[in-house]
Amino acid sequence: MTNLSQENVEKLLSTVVDKHTSQDIVSSESIKAINIEGGKLSIEVALKYPANSYHDELKQSIQAALSDSGASEIDITIDSKITSHATQNGANALPGIKNIIAVASGKGGVGKSTTSVNLALALHGEGAKVAILDADIYGPSQPRMLGVKDLRPEGTESGNMVPVPAHGIQSMSIGYLVDEASPMVWRGPMVTQALDQLIRKTEWNDIDYMIIDMPPGTGDTQLTISQKIPVSGAVIVTTPQDIALIDAKKGLAMFEKVNIPILGIIENMSMHICSSCGHAEAIFGHGGGKSMANDSGAEFLGALPLEINIRTDVDEGTPTVVKDPNGKTAEIYKDIARKLAALLSLQNESVGAFPNITIE
Repeated sequence: MTNLSQENVEKLLSTVVDKHTSQDIVSSESIKAINIEGGKLSIEVALKYPANSYHDELKQSIQAALSDSGASEIDITIDSKITSHATQNGANALPGIKNIIAVASGKGGVGKSTTSVNLALALHGEGAKVAILDADIYGPSQPRMLGVKDLRPEGTESGNMVPVPAHGIQSMSIGYLVDEASPMVWRGPMVTQALDQLIRKTEWNDIDYMIIDMPPGTGDTQLTISQKIPVSGAVIVTTPQDIALIDAKKGLAMFEKVNIPILGIIENMSMHICSSCGHAEAIFGHGGGKSMANDSGAEFLGALPLEINIRTDVDEGTPTVVKDPNGKTAEIYKDIARKLAALLSLQNESVGAFPNITIE
């Protein structure tokens, strides 16, 4: 048995590695307090990202590490303290929003919007205050996916809008302001101006993470968002097939050009699961997302199945993370959400939006 002391406790805690950051909880400054009273030891841990689903596992790891500490009683509390992180142009975060994460794809049809809403809800489930901005002016889908397509945002005395609440998160979309069947026949400048107003004229309330569901492609609208909105990190959604990976790489390259950190790559529709027999088949190929991550040096955040319930859940307005929060698919979304938030917590250095040009 070891003598109970601050030094020995810190040494033992330094052997506990956070699986989401790959850092030990001492060097990552996650230990908020160590209190020793007689033979009783109290540990307070403050993670820098939301991880409610990880608390029990981390507590067990800490308990095991301290088993030889000499304490007669060990009390461990874990919470999260989320702060703002650096943006692509060093600009301050927008009022009411600590961090903005862009979820993008090089092309449509890869399930980006479904992934975006489930990630937003997963972050909320892990303990964060979350908002989602539907940046697809031509094809807004978040109001229907969130089950609030018939609602309209309330106005404020200052002429701003109040975000529409849904399943515990705040949301805004052009879909709340126009009829669902009405086509948006707007040119590029009108679209970018509308998006700027949607985000800046909405009174967001104490948001830890805003998920921006980006429009597909790498055109003017996407570039404008990447340059004018203070984004802390981006996530690329792709399917395993080669044709999707080609466009996903273009999306990744766009963010790299404006120095937005890539938090990782998600492979959607990775494996089809038969709803009748449970047979798994790689309809769109397998491993493309992981291969792209390896080639680009980005983190592979996870693979999501091609499952009918994921589609029907958002069609009904109750995304999978809400409808079946303890199900296998929801656990995958939550795991991805914790990983991307943990990776964002490591992004501390400021970077400029444009390269320096020198003449020799």
